[in-house]
Amino acid sequence: MKKIFLILAMTLTLGMVSCEKSEFEKSYADPSKISQTTVEKQFAGFLNSNQIFVLPAYTNYFVVLRLTLNRYNQAVGWANEVNQYTPGAGLITDRWNNFYGFVAQFRELEKVYAQLNTSDQNDRRIYKIASTIYFYDHAQRVIDLHGDIPLLTAGMLSTNGGDYSKSFAKYDAADALYTKMLDDLKGFSDELNTITVSAGILTGFKTQDIINKGSIDLWKKYCNSMRLRMLTRVSDATAFQARAKAEIAEILGNTAKYPVVATNTDNIQLNVYDISTSLNSKGFQTGLEDWNGNIASKKMIDHMNANADPRLRAIFEPGINAKGSYNGLDQMLDASTQTALIAGGTIAIYNRSTLSRNQFCPGPLINAAEISFMAAEFYLKNGNNTAAKAAYEAGIKQSTEYFYKIRSVSNDNTAGALAPTNDAEIAKYIAGNGVNWANATTDAERLSLIATQKWIHYNVYQAYENWAETRRLDLPKLDFQVDNSNQQKLPPYRWVYPSSEIVYNTDNYNLVKAKDNLTTKLFWDVK
Repeated sequence: MKKIFLILAMTLTLGMVSCEKSEFEKSYADPSKISQTTVEKQFAGFLNSNQIFVLPAYTNYFVVLRLTLNRYNQAVGWANEVNQYTPGAGLITDRWNNFYGFVAQFRELEKVYAQLNTSDQNDRRIYKIASTIYFYDHAQRVIDLHGDIPLLTAGMLSTNGGDYSKSFAKYDAADALYTKMLDDLKGFSDELNTITVSAGILTGFKTQDIINKGSIDLWKKYCNSMRLRMLTRVSDATAFQARAKAEIAEILGNTAKYPVVATNTDNIQLNVYDISTSLNSKGFQTGLEDWNGNIASKKMIDHMNANADPRLRAIFEPGINAKGSYNGLDQMLDASTQTALIAGGTIAIYNRSTLSRNQFCPGPLINAAEISFMAAEFYLKNGNNTAAKAAYEAGIKQSTEYFYKIRSVSNDNTAGALAPTNDAEIAKYIAGNGVNWANATTDAERLSLIATQKWIHYNVYQAYENWAETRRLDLPKLDFQVDNSNQQKLPPYRWVYPSSEIVYNTDNYNLVKAKDNLTTKLFWDVK
């Protein structure tokens, strides 16, 4: 496989802010001198190139999420501090650079594929479709962080023969990117229903595909589930409302043609099979636990306690001095009191055996519970209360099963044995006052029920989706201590761009400069 990790990939100098443009050419290999590769090898390398943002890893959790999204969606509690709502420049740059290295890997795969003759391209069409689905999944995350980003012409240094002067990428509008991705995914969805993959190609695909093990059926479900997620995300934006309504109805109304992830057996995730390989979740422990990054929030714990949530003991564990009680950290307390409570060991933490010390913890991409909650929201908005209730309750059951299933593969018992749940316990939870669908008398109250369940389900485990959805719905309602000592007094609506963009991609950056602040909402954030 070609060893091309173009750190700047998009704007050419990402991660090299301190160097001069004249030094840039010396930092990259001459594409004509790189060893031969194949579509198959590029595909495997591409899927593996961003594993730290799929499998729970130190870089993602400690460097990126600990100080940002996990706090902004209040999936964790923390001791309040000055300037706590401004994402650090270093972590933004690190996340940006990693993503554009991933973009460069995708472009290299495209380049190799484009060099094949027509017959070979047709034979390997499944690699093109699957890689683009996976690429769009991660591109959506970064769009939802920043808004407009360079993408369609990003990562083209190798394609441009190593000429960096031709490879500076313009910013693409976030709504335009959503449109293109939705168009392409719809086309892939239809194509996957008729695609023929020869036995020989399929054998190689099964070997190289670390996500779905070569299952065409799972790639169909991944594609349509992504469509559902993206359509739900834009469903309140005026320009997308009609499209979202029509296409979601089509997907949910014709699961034979447009199958989605409907059970936990079909969850799209990166599984760990052998922790002696590079595909493992060993970095989750330090990533989540270091510097008290695993503290439970009062808002989440109180809701789970009040309604006897069967997921409570699977997702959290009591503080060492809490005598078995689950207590969350009140985010409205002063910092000194919060610090003392954390040090006192009475605050619950995320369950180490289920999550952070579970070295077999899978890397989530799309799972059944979130699909059910999306369906519940759609049915609710379109007047089908019966279907909304059924989907909502199915999501709760799937979420509960999901976390107990994750615990079942763990190789750690630090938190002690986990008492199993059962249908009766789950049914009792669903009937509880704060969960029961029948107790909600308005659509607004019902939407709040769905949003709260989605928030609990995502917690720290799917932080990017959690932050996007809490912004989009403005639910559940979260209280934050106002940082009056800083211009950014509450959590931001988006991330700013890294300084490397200002320095090296100046002309293109200047076209989006007016949007580059923490207070500009993304196009789908209309609440």
